[in-house]
Amino acid sequence: MGTHKMHTDEVDIDTSLVRALLGAQFPHWAELPIARVESAGTSNAMFRLGEDLVARLPRIAGAVGDVAKEHRWLSRLAPHLPVAIPVPLGKGAPGETYPWHWSVYRWIHGETPKVGRTAEPGLLARDLAEFITALHRVDPTDGPPSYRSEALATRDAGTRAAIGRVREMVDADAATAAWDTALRAPAWSGPPVWIHADLQPGNLLTTVGGRLSAVIDFGCLGLGDPAVDLIAAWYLLPADARGILRASAKADDASWARGRGWALSIALNELWYYRDTNPVMAGIARYVIDQVLTDHQHAG
Repeated sequence: MGTHKMHTDEVDIDTSLVRALLGAQFPHWAELPIARVESAGTSNAMFRLGEDLVARLPRIAGAVGDVAKEHRWLSRLAPHLPVAIPVPLGKGAPGETYPWHWSVYRWIHGETPKVGRTAEPGLLARDLAEFITALHRVDPTDGPPSYRSEALATRDAGTRAAIGRVREMVDADAATAAWDTALRAPAWSGPPVWIHADLQPGNLLTTVGGRLSAVIDFGCLGLGDPAVDLIAAWYLLPADARGILRASAKADDASWARGRGWALSIALNELWYYRDTNPVMAGIARYVIDQVLTDHQHAG
């Protein structure tokens, strides 16, 4: 997608800016080759530095707070998780032509999974469940609230508005019925746990054989309802593998229903917001909505 902007308040970021920031703040990396990373990501711009590093710069003010959060928490979470996650190597400061903090990470090799077309969906489902379970077990003491820490019911007005905005692209009646069903599920009554809260294809890396090898982009990280991480079932897996994730993660009926509601709500809002600016994100959102509505129809 190159330099195409997805947000009205997005700042200009290019290789010359990254080179200037490195030269002023990390001169030992300033001579490395720099290449923009083409990504479906929406909150940050990424630039590969040589073979082993990547610079990650917030595109919008709303993503700036994630830098401090990731520098504080990712290195603490990493030892408890079964796959690689990004660990910051350097924290950049605002520069003359860039207003915010930014980060340098080690580059993690892997492939972005293809939506609904993973090589080994059953194995990926088990890998995802292992990651989710491990993350939820990490000590939550002093953890911040997740970007998606709210109860599902508080998203009601926004989700119904999103259905109205994309009704020419989806079955609005079916989406409303599925949303109503999700709202009837009992709310989470336990303590908040660590959640990634954005387990979408662009935030995962897999091996050539389709196994989960890394989870990236922890901008939504924090404490919340563990059901939020179940969105991976609809964002990544075909129907016959979703049950494997559910069984492996030991998700009860209420958690599964809330997870499906979260997937629907997030995808509806993404379809509305990105339909004209990010065709990859919009396409994934349409896939998720179709999967959720099919599941709801079969469950009914």
